[in-house]
Amino acid sequence: MWRRIDHQPKIKAGDEPQASQLKALGSARELAMPNPLELSAFRSFPVFEDISHHIKEVGGQLVKKVNAIFQLDITKDGKIILQWTIDLKSGSGDMYPGSSRLPADTVFTIPENVFMELVLGKMNPQKAFLAGKFKVSGKVLLGQKLERVFKDWAKI
Repeated sequence: MWRRIDHQPKIKAGDEPQASQLKALGSARELAMPNPLELSAFRSFPVFEDISHHIKEVGGQLVKKVNAIFQLDITKDGKIILQWTIDLKSGSGDMYPGSSRLPADTVFTIPENVFMELVLGKMNPQKAFLAGKFKVSGKVLLGQKLERVFKDWAKI
């Protein structure tokens, strides 16, 4: 038969938990994202910050042209190390770290080194996708609109 081995007192109906038994829990978003000091350690972080500033400047125009939400999952050794969302569907546009608050139209899963080559213009996005260098789920053709956003940013 089963027996208790943890030696903790049984809880009866109406018992209040002791302060020493409570643990402080953070939100799920805090646990999923590295803290700001860790974010700056990634090669792609300055690029995302710069693109974010660009979207804040011209986001209203981009929302009219693009009308989509993109989630970028940046990977290293097959594990997601960063997530960024580019929301060009509502308001004046936004870009923020973390998963999309609303359902993303397109999700890109890209190794960090491939992402850096793409944004620096060293690799053609279509050829990289067809070669299997990164994965796209959702509305794949919207990727062309995101490519235009990156090209506009690169001109600055």
